[in-house]
Amino acid sequence: MKKVLLLAPLFLLLGIMSCKKINELLTFNVDYSQNIKIPASPVVTVPVILPVPVTTNAEQTFKNNNTNADLVKDVSLTKFTLTITDPSAANFDFLNNISISIGTDQNDIVPLASLAQVPKGVSSIELTPSGAKLDKYLKAPSYTLHTQATVNSTIGKEVTVRADSRFKVTADPL
Repeated sequence: MKKVLLLAPLFLLLGIMSCKKINELLTFNVDYSQNIKIPASPVVTVPVILPVPVTTNAEQTFKNNNTNADLVKDVSLTKFTLTITDPSAANFDFLNNISISIGTDQNDIVPLASLAQVPKGVSSIELTPSGAKLDKYLKAPSYTLHTQATVNSTIGKEVTVRADSRFKVTADPL
């Protein structure tokens, strides 16, 4: 009887550790990179709204990670970075704040990431993920990023911004 009482916590601990290990094996990251063109504007327009379509290639991504869309149970944004790529000397001084939402034709638009106060003199910014559940968006063949920004000055020349996003995906084993 004493052996059973001593072995029970050991088996419980092993069970918990194996579940965590299985979750780690079924979790992977999906990275997307998309260019956003901000048109030149001789006047300050508040707010600036830009829709950007993104093709996900979800089926292939899931297949490469030994799963499929039906088994994906949890998708969340872990990182969203904006970097000015053209003109190379430009920075985000024209921007006060920015929020990006995600949507598809079939689903409602939900907040994805935002930055309330854009720092001055930088050409790369990291937005704060919203924490929204994103399963249906990443499973879709495509989604649209809806960018809403408040600018504080004119934009003399078109600016190209690369949006790099990283999603954490967890699949169900069965």
